[in-house]
Amino acid sequence: MEKKNYRILGEFIKDISAETKDIESYIYTKENISKYKLFIDINTKPLKNKMAEVSISTKFKENNSSNSHGYFEMVYAVVVKIDEDVNTKEILEPIFLKDVPTEVYPKIEKIFLDLLSHSGYPNVKFETKVDFNELYKGKKN
Repeated sequence: MEKKNYRILGEFIKDISAETKDIESYIYTKENISKYKLFIDINTKPLKNKMAEVSISTKFKENNSSNSHGYFEMVYAVVVKIDEDVNTKEILEPIFLKDVPTEVYPKIEKIFLDLLSHSGYPNVKFETKVDFNELYKGKKN
């Protein structure tokens, strides 16, 4: 196993939201939640002293965005300290887009499933595990 060239200094929920605006929306969402999909977006913001904030945005919603029924979103922030000798985009990019998200994703998924459950939608499962290696490869091509 290769040595990690970063350290996670802290992680927190930056923003979390569950919206079901009325009983009709609740019933609709409950009946259609199996059609909902998980969308993930990753943003990185450099901080000083070889640190960065990696924000992992997860949205769970219907494919068509005109849906105003049930909508769930979370932004999970991770503060990362990069080793001194890491200084090229080739090394930094996979840390931010692949390594850090892979490391914290189990927590993100648990928080998100708890959010759905407490929002009235228990027993939701994400049909596929998120593979950040694949997402990263896809982004590069």
